[in-house]
Amino acid sequence: MTERANDAADGDRQPWQAGAGRNRGKRTVTYADAGVSIHAGERAVELLKNKVRRASRPEVMGDLGGFAGLFRLDAKKYKNPILASSTDGVGTKLVIAQQLNIHDTVGIDLVAMVVDDLVACGAEPLFLLDYIACGEVEPEKVAEIGAGIADGCRYAGCALLGGETAEHPGVLRPDEYDLSATGVGVVDEEDILGRDRVEVGDVVIAMRSSGLHSNGYSLVRHVLLGAGRMRLETVVEEFGRQRTLGEELLTPTKIYAKDCLGMIAECEVRALAHVTGGGIPGNLVRVLPDHVDAVVNRSTWKPQSIFELVQAKGRIEDPEMESTFNMGVGMFAIVSAADADRALAFLAGRGVDAWHAGEIIEGTGTVQMIGQHTRG
Repeated sequence: MTERANDAADGDRQPWQAGAGRNRGKRTVTYADAGVSIHAGERAVELLKNKVRRASRPEVMGDLGGFAGLFRLDAKKYKNPILASSTDGVGTKLVIAQQLNIHDTVGIDLVAMVVDDLVACGAEPLFLLDYIACGEVEPEKVAEIGAGIADGCRYAGCALLGGETAEHPGVLRPDEYDLSATGVGVVDEEDILGRDRVEVGDVVIAMRSSGLHSNGYSLVRHVLLGAGRMRLETVVEEFGRQRTLGEELLTPTKIYAKDCLGMIAECEVRALAHVTGGGIPGNLVRVLPDHVDAVVNRSTWKPQSIFELVQAKGRIEDPEMESTFNMGVGMFAIVSAADADRALAFLAGRGVDAWHAGEIIEGTGTVQMIGQHTRG
């Protein structure tokens, strides 16, 4: 890490010496009196170090403890390297983690939201920097959060290059925290994916989500925990395996980065659409040129039970569901028709649940949702 590790990297060495000052012999106000514990932050870093070191890449330079993370970009690998960047957070899914006192999954969500935006343009995620703001630094809790972030980086193949943990007493409650991260990736200019590559006749491939991912949780909490008066500890039969509502809501967001990069290397991929806030229509439309439409057939898949539960409890109309949630699809790939079967076979070989969900036709740059989801 960068600044987060700076104090801990020096151990007990104190590179300065305080002067006597004007209040020698008197009780003075300290940073701890204001609610900030430097020692707690140092302890959190020590607990994180091993996890962070495993979330690395050969291009990372130096060790933990510098003011900035260093990454040697091998420009010789690219004809014309273009850097891509993305920033995101986890949103109010964090409220569920804080209520259940489970903190080792939301870091994976954080990484997923960033790296899968990067890969949507064809970029390989290189490194990520995180920011954790706490009402009170509890070393073990911060270590759990950081461990999830490090795990997510390993799943995505990127390095956790740096970060910061900040204590904000008086702004956040002692048990509250918020997360954000920024990621950087690289792609050759000639390989950038996007709407200019999409053609009539291309195939739309859907990749199944792991559930709600990290979007729409304000609505979920309102209809299930508020108006619906459900408890996070409630076992929901439809989820199977004696799974509670809380466990379902904390299911980590699936990370598609490595799968998509592998598919790009093997097949003619035109565009990728990461399905986050705005749902399927709101994200797929972002990769469509003005002269085509994407036709997505709902009958090709069944959303997970959590979506049915939210819709039933909240009496939510279909258009509102589809504009808020991923409805069971976390990523779309638009591929050439000639490579569609090859792309599906490649994803199946990597254990990704994917299917032919639609096609690209002549149109006006819109998404046409047709058919009805399968039931039962």
